[in-house]
Amino acid sequence: MTIRDIFDAMSYGPATESAAEAMAWLDTHGRRFGHFIDGAFTQPGESFATMNPATGETLAEVTQGSADDVARAVAAARKAQAPWAAQSGHQRARVLYALARLMQKHARLFAVLETLDTGKPIRESRDIDVPLVARHFYYHAGLAQLMDAERPGMEALGVCGQIVPWNFPLLMLAWKVAPALAAGNAVVLKPAEYTPLTALLFAEISREAGVPKGVINIVTGDGETGAALVVAKVDKIAFTGSTEVGRKIREETAGRGIALTLELGGKSPYIVFDDADLDSAVEGLVDAIWFNGGQVCCAGSRLLVQEGVAARFHTKLRARMDTLRVGDPLDKCIDMGAIAGPVQRDRIAAMVAANAEGDTHVAACAVPEGCFYPPTLIAGLSPSNPLMQQEVFGPVLVSSTFRTPGEATEMANNSRYGLAASVWTENVNLALDMAPKLAAGVVWINGTNMFDAAAGFGGVRESGFGREGGWEGLMAYLRPARTPRALKPVAPNPAPASAKVEGIDRTAKFYIGGKQARPDSGYSTPVWGAKGRLLGHVGTGSRKDIRNAVEAARGARGWAKTTAHNRTQVLYYIAENLSARAVEFAARLKAMTGKAGEAEVEAAISRLFTYAAWADKVEGAAKPVPMKALALALREPVGVIGALCPDEAPLLGLVSAMAPAIAMGNACVLVPSCAHPLMAADLAQVLDTSDLPGGVVNFVAGPAADLAAALAGHMDVDAVWSFSSADISGLVERLSAGNLKRTWVNDGRARDWFGAEGEGREFLAQAVEVKTVWVPYGEG
Repeated sequence: MTIRDIFDAMSYGPATESAAEAMAWLDTHGRRFGHFIDGAFTQPGESFATMNPATGETLAEVTQGSADDVARAVAAARKAQAPWAAQSGHQRARVLYALARLMQKHARLFAVLETLDTGKPIRESRDIDVPLVARHFYYHAGLAQLMDAERPGMEALGVCGQIVPWNFPLLMLAWKVAPALAAGNAVVLKPAEYTPLTALLFAEISREAGVPKGVINIVTGDGETGAALVVAKVDKIAFTGSTEVGRKIREETAGRGIALTLELGGKSPYIVFDDADLDSAVEGLVDAIWFNGGQVCCAGSRLLVQEGVAARFHTKLRARMDTLRVGDPLDKCIDMGAIAGPVQRDRIAAMVAANAEGDTHVAACAVPEGCFYPPTLIAGLSPSNPLMQQEVFGPVLVSSTFRTPGEATEMANNSRYGLAASVWTENVNLALDMAPKLAAGVVWINGTNMFDAAAGFGGVRESGFGREGGWEGLMAYLRPARTPRALKPVAPNPAPASAKVEGIDRTAKFYIGGKQARPDSGYSTPVWGAKGRLLGHVGTGSRKDIRNAVEAARGARGWAKTTAHNRTQVLYYIAENLSARAVEFAARLKAMTGKAGEAEVEAAISRLFTYAAWADKVEGAAKPVPMKALALALREPVGVIGALCPDEAPLLGLVSAMAPAIAMGNACVLVPSCAHPLMAADLAQVLDTSDLPGGVVNFVAGPAADLAAALAGHMDVDAVWSFSSADISGLVERLSAGNLKRTWVNDGRARDWFGAEGEGREFLAQAVEVKTVWVPYGEG
């Protein structure tokens, strides 16, 4: 073979990493592992094999966790958590720092063990996963050190149940364990059934790092073990895995008053414009979809190419596919290793075999027998093709074309998922115009699969909710340090014993799309004042009224595109017009509640000023990542927010839910106080005179439980807040599983609407979603 032939074939001799150290570590445990509970390994019990997917060799036997095992781990964590949280941030930072240093010390052992267990190339484990794990513990050591000063008034959640997947078992462990420990929580982690070994090795080194007994617990097992952890007495569940399982977890945790973050599936678009560096875009696809066998939830597995360059791009891509090297994952020259398990390999094959559309190209490179799957490209698919919509989770790239940036955006967002997206163009104006329009939690410009501990990662839509990384990730493991007060239901004023009807006879219609609207049911309910006077009638809202209100809110998309300065002005106008009618509103409140209303009206005006002030001051950030890239944390509106407002503050509660939502660019559907619903009719008149576009705020009155069910089950509602005095938290959370919308519920706890609990950053954080936009720069 000539030198030219060698360069054409890109043939390399094998450069296999030794597995001796990893095998020796397995041998020290007799190739059999129990759980890691309360700082020690338990005796192995009923076990199953974990195998090297590249060879089929059994690596070790690990114990199948039972509900009793989970309960023991949770009890150990509960006992250890309070003392751990009581330590200073500096003391916790020292332990996290020690974990980071030990990860670096044992980097080779971790990398080899991860490759043996998952089948991913050693280059990925060695150069990406393990360094990022160390980076997470370094970064969160810093957060622990700074937390008391930078996030005062916050406390740890308690015991956190964590479930990680098989594609990045060690990195996902770090994403979850590091912020949990930094915040003062204890954890019970269940690694994936097929890839538990690096979690067990991590547990072992945690003792050397000085992690107190019980703060970290590892329970191995299959899906039944994970299910037992979800129903255990924990304070939070953090799950990374499939959307289907995530939906079940949302339903199971509903109404329990525990925190939940979900990082779920994806079908990420990879958009190539005609001015892109096509060779770089091809190599980006190699990194995104083939380097790791496509076993990444954020992999750009849905290729969208502009028509003018589609033929040329696909030709380059097929040629590059044919030179990929598939084989022994421990070989440092290998591009793609094994699929994590035979079940997943067979699933990939079945999905491809079922497709009858498009032009399929299977890479001409050699593929070993066993748990491997060849790099595959299927071009010319329609956007509705199942392979364009469903997550394959393998080395299968599907492709379609587009003509204009607008069409690219529409096709990219034509998915139930919203985890990540890649945009390839040399036009910075086009790139930064596209990024905010894409429904994704992360957008990479001229790159892919860039991660860092400082930059938040997570999805929208059915890719889940919550962020991992940065301050946002830490806040997911904290809560305000307040003494909870029991919620006291507020009943409407009863009808008077006498049949005599006095007072104002007025029928309050709903406020939908900037106009009064009659209730679909045609029914109305009398509303009685504190002294038995008839104050009016209010319509009884139905599912159809909610549908109409949500449609109006969706039609007000332009509100999110207005400048923050314009939103500020509108909120000031609302406050000004409410102030002009302060005496009238105070009198109405007294008639409704029997209490003087002046203080509540003034508090509502002040609250409008507060969120008018915040509207143009909630800032994004450029995260300091250790690479030549800007990681921009953009704060975007959630979308359409449904909110059930409190009874104990009919005006102030209504304003407190409405103002932060619209200040951040959301549209909202508000269910006013069930006890005093006429307040919304009066506020609607103020909104009409305040330059607020129609549809941005909508009011639908009626029974809280009925309307909560309609809002939580509506597929076009992006978030539901429940402050109602009827504790319907479980209902809202359970029904939200349909499209995995964000929820914020009171869990039977009352809120002080006149004090700090009624306003501030907590409301603003619930009204925005963080999108991370990566913009690499410079050479190399």
